[in-house]
Amino acid sequence: MNSSSYLVLMHYPTVDRAGKVITSAITALDVHDFSRLARTYGLGGVFVQTNLPKQMELMERLLGHWIGGRGGEANADRKFALECMAFAPTLDDVVAEVSARHGTPPQIAMTSARDVGVIIKSFAETRESLEKSKQPFLLLFGTASGLAPEVVEKCDWVIEPIGTPTDYNHLSVRSAASISVDRLFG
Repeated sequence: MNSSSYLVLMHYPTVDRAGKVITSAITALDVHDFSRLARTYGLGGVFVQTNLPKQMELMERLLGHWIGGRGGEANADRKFALECMAFAPTLDDVVAEVSARHGTPPQIAMTSARDVGVIIKSFAETRESLEKSKQPFLLLFGTASGLAPEVVEKCDWVIEPIGTPTDYNHLSVRSAASISVDRLFG
């Protein structure tokens, strides 16, 4: 189950606080932490999605340093983690790549801290679905203020929000990913 499951860090289309569709910036911290998370839990890998070629070029240079350059020579653990990272311009490209790797299209779920009007499954229900399924799995995480409605429409379901003991629910995407992955694959 784990090796056919992938994290997808979406940067477009996302929304800003006002609900306007935007492209958010990729951060090196997210790239490093998502790849380390995927390796720690034995996942198939991570896709970082952006529609901005300059952002992909920047991240390819970063990966070049850590995988094929001096960074990889100095830190083999970081190199190993980042080797599971890939970039894609669209979610459709991610779906096509995972479908080609596994010979069948993936199930797609997303996380959200708010109600987005799609079928909601608990973490336990999602885990049970994954254990029964032979399809690969994509778990989408939105940056900025969340995923745009056109991404939501491509999902098979939304995983319940991470419960908090307070009314404050503004985890970083890295924190939300770590909690979600541990609940599903831990």
